[in-house]
Amino acid sequence: MVQRRLRIGVAGLGRAFSLMLPTFLRDPRVQLVAACDPRDEARKQFAADFGARTYADVAALADDPDVEVIYVASPHQFHARHTELAATKGKHVLVEKPMALGAADCDRMIAACRAAKVHLIVGHCHSFDTPYLRTRELIGRGNFGAVKMIQAVNYTDYLYRPRRPEELMTAEGGGAVFSQAAHQVDIVRLLAGSRAVRLRASVGGWDPSRPTEGAYSALIWFESGAYASLSYNGYGHFNSDEWTGWIGEMGERTSPDGYGAARRRLATLASMDGEAKLKSAGTYGGSAYKPPSAAEDEPPRLHQHFGPVIVSCERADLRPLPDSIVVYGDQQRETLPLPSPAVPRAEVIDELYGAVVDGQVPLHDGEWAKGTLEICLAILKSNEAGADVML
Repeated sequence: MVQRRLRIGVAGLGRAFSLMLPTFLRDPRVQLVAACDPRDEARKQFAADFGARTYADVAALADDPDVEVIYVASPHQFHARHTELAATKGKHVLVEKPMALGAADCDRMIAACRAAKVHLIVGHCHSFDTPYLRTRELIGRGNFGAVKMIQAVNYTDYLYRPRRPEELMTAEGGGAVFSQAAHQVDIVRLLAGSRAVRLRASVGGWDPSRPTEGAYSALIWFESGAYASLSYNGYGHFNSDEWTGWIGEMGERTSPDGYGAARRRLATLASMDGEAKLKSAGTYGGSAYKPPSAAEDEPPRLHQHFGPVIVSCERADLRPLPDSIVVYGDQQRETLPLPSPAVPRAEVIDELYGAVVDGQVPLHDGEWAKGTLEICLAILKSNEAGADVML
């Protein structure tokens, strides 16, 4: 039984909000009561959909006395300032990844929330996904021995999805490391269960028309002696959904028939301005925006994920999948099925609700997310220096 509903105000009605919207619509523990966005069309859409108040800036949203939690879903470069604004008004904060663009920004966010005695939770990151949380639980039982090695791989068309100009500038928080490595790093930290101590990485920037990194590989060593290998490629050729039964990142069924769609779509645009307008049109409130489907006959989605992951323990390899966890033991292989999620990303609300209402200590707090950001920054530093980076 739900004790009460968390009253959420949304700071930024862009793509991140669009991806969290199915969760907000279906989870009875939350209620959207207000939002802010600089786009008039987005504010009008929100007011019509939820009968809720809208504002043009975060300061006005933070002043709304009915807002209990602010979901900071603004562009990366604004996360720190918007979190501080929310905290100074006594609002709990759920902020999108990456937490910020620098360690000093993270420190200010943590300090502001601590001084205001409000919770700071960072997500959605894919380390919230049930397949990884369940795998962590299995490892924690000790039956498979210590974690020794983790392999995480993902191939997508990330770099060719419509982007605003700053999303193709690493210094402004664009590129695969800030946007995508945050997911993989979070996942391997969760599964390793140990502090990262050293890293070696290389990044790839292979398309001059998209002037940021679209790929990276990193090797991370942990205090326990375990290590993790991470590789990501967003250049839109191979699609690693092929290795997860054609189940996409959002738990939806995908198809090889869509090959090359992102690149073909970009090829129809004449300018970067046209690309930004295309992204805006498909975002909440835009002319091409499609709301989440509520059709009863829609195929059920499986759990969200971030590409193939294999965890090698002393006595077994574990492979989290969108619908199960496969355990490859000494003598036999076992498939442990996962029930389909009734609410996508409910794990985020589990942690938020548990912290604000039940006083539980969250896993994905500011200190955790700062650790992930520091590793992302170390990936860029290691590539530039051509050397190991101590963490």
